Amino acid sequence: MPLDAGIAALLQLIDASPYPPMHEGTPETARRALRAMTVDLVTDENRVPVGSVTDLEVAGRPARLYRPEGDEPVPTLVYLHGGGFVIGDLDTHDQTCRTLCREAETAVLAVDYRLAPEAPFPAAVDDALAAVRWAAEHRDDLGGGERLGVAGDSAGGNLAAVAAQHLPDLVDAQVLLYPATHMAGDYPSRVENAEGYFLDLATMVWFAGHYLGEGADLADPRHSPLLGDVAGVAPALVVTAEFDPLRDEGEAYAERLRDAGVAVETVRYDGLVHGFIDMGPMSPAAAAALLDVARRTRSLLRG
Repeated sequence: MPLDAGIAALLQLIDASPYPPMHEGTPETARRALRAMTVDLVTDENRVPVGSVTDLEVAGRPARLYRPEGDEPVPTLVYLHGGGFVIGDLDTHDQTCRTLCREAETAVLAVDYRLAPEAPFPAAVDDALAAVRWAAEHRDDLGGGERLGVAGDSAGGNLAAVAAQHLPDLVDAQVLLYPATHMAGDYPSRVENAEGYFLDLATMVWFAGHYLGEGADLADPRHSPLLGDVAGVAPALVVTAEFDPLRDEGEAYAERLRDAGVAVETVRYDGLVHGFIDMGPMSPAAAAALLDVARRTRSLLRG
């Protein structure tokens, strides 16, 4: 189907912004640009309401706990934000975490893992694994329920998949939103959607360069979960977008899980692009897709 009209209008605004393309700037500039299109658009009137929000420290990293209304036990979902392992923070994904908390009726524990190039691979992996272990030990103080899930978008989806592989005895569900699953992979969607759809191939290369540096083992499943052992991992929800260069590797990962006997639900949102979970203010279709993701997450977390 054609590109969603709201997304098309947003992409035009981004093109006209004073920020250079990410791959032509510095990590600091890219971080400011992401905050400009996320944090700076949130007001008291459009901030998604939840029961409570608490800042805390998790395994030595800043974190934020979102709880829904009510006192009954609910599942806990560890959320790892996207941003190519280089950009993004607790604030850029605050609205997404609030929506998941409210609509999926789950406690969401967002973790501010270390970013590259200041802390290259495998720092983010180490932080993600430590956070999941911490959440498993403290679930009574988080959601209070027995079930623990991991979730993330893009780079965060990559980290969530890696955590599910490494900690199968702790993770009961995984929610992977347009995940990066194969850093050195070659897929048709990387060619079809290489330019003009928010995330472009040049920026993907820029992200990978900062994250992996030089001389990285390209077969290491800690950065490419598609190459890892998926036997016995938790049931998954894998979300992709039609106009996303990461579309095909996300769907290939879902197929790998399915072939290994893992219960998988897949959904592709046609007309949308990478990063659509943050684009609801400009695109009713993106807003509806995030609500749909949250409801599917609720079903997965509750078994």
